[in-house]
Amino acid sequence: MSSVQPFDAVILMSFGGPEAPEEVLPFLQNVTRGRGIPDERLVEVGEHYYGFGGKSPINDQNRALLAELRAEFDRRGIDVPVLWGNRNWEPYLTDVVRAEHERSGARQFLAIDTSAYSSYSSCRQYREDFAKTIDALAAEGIEVGFDKIRQYFNHPGFAAAELDCVRTAARAFAAKTGGLDPERHRLLYVTHSIPDVMEDASEAQTAGYRAQHEALKDWVNEQLADEVPLRSELVYCSRSGPPSMPWLEPDVNDRMAELKEEGVEGVIAVPLGFVSDHMEVKYDLDTEAAETAAELGFAYERAATVGLKPQFVAGLVDLVEERAAQRRGEPVAPPAVTRLPALADGSGACSFECCRGVRERPTVPNWLPAPGA
Repeated sequence: MSSVQPFDAVILMSFGGPEAPEEVLPFLQNVTRGRGIPDERLVEVGEHYYGFGGKSPINDQNRALLAELRAEFDRRGIDVPVLWGNRNWEPYLTDVVRAEHERSGARQFLAIDTSAYSSYSSCRQYREDFAKTIDALAAEGIEVGFDKIRQYFNHPGFAAAELDCVRTAARAFAAKTGGLDPERHRLLYVTHSIPDVMEDASEAQTAGYRAQHEALKDWVNEQLADEVPLRSELVYCSRSGPPSMPWLEPDVNDRMAELKEEGVEGVIAVPLGFVSDHMEVKYDLDTEAAETAAELGFAYERAATVGLKPQFVAGLVDLVEERAAQRRGEPVAPPAVTRLPALADGSGACSFECCRGVRERPTVPNWLPAPGA
């Protein structure tokens, strides 16, 4: 029996992004559909993409990750189709699943999503995407099912890769500044801000989006206590939406300005919430935050994302095998490195009810019972 049975195919599920200037506005219209945002505002947002030639880096990064995942499955002798589908741009999830069904007859798909943490946008919304694909293909007479790996913020593979990113950045920063000074330097762990209501929803049945980041941050700091004796904190980027809606704070740029007043002279920005160098990293951290640091006279180093690190890629395949074993009804002890447990035992830690959005939409459970359970 294959170690990914009962699944017929594995699919890397991501956000998607434009690949040419003429695709930027249609892409942003897809992302914001139903929110009533005028095209004039979307054109302003699109300037971030136009500054990079109208192409998001995320698709090339997903192609590279897909190739590494295929190679890791091959190294383990696991013969399974490894696919890639997006929410907001080609290749769309529904099209990819339809094509694979027509090619091989695949019906049961296991998804790897490109977000490590629990929230509506980073977990539940993907399950809504699966439900949409199930309904769309059912209308064509094609029956498919979906499951997904657990959120992996504290899986050993992701955590080890993140640890390596921070260690490397700290060494580069120390080389620039002549050493790490606890009084003058700070570690700023950065993630995507979300609305407060989304954070509240993530806390309802899980440890919560913010708490998961804090747990991984603390674990990394503990491993590096002797090497990187710097104080650290969690900050946010990429806030959007109306000013009247509260989002998680502080913003990385605002916090750097406050740290300047406290006598800080340099920061290491760690994109803890992102698995690759997509637009939020390239613009928000490499452009905007770097410019803020320069204006403040800060030394500035941006840590790498986990990207294609072998520990991360191997960890994703471990998670595929873990979920498949669970679905076969086999005993599994899901590993976790932080003080928070793995969201993987089917007891409701990450359930059909968690991370609900403001607008209720059909979804599929994150953890389905094993066959015959």
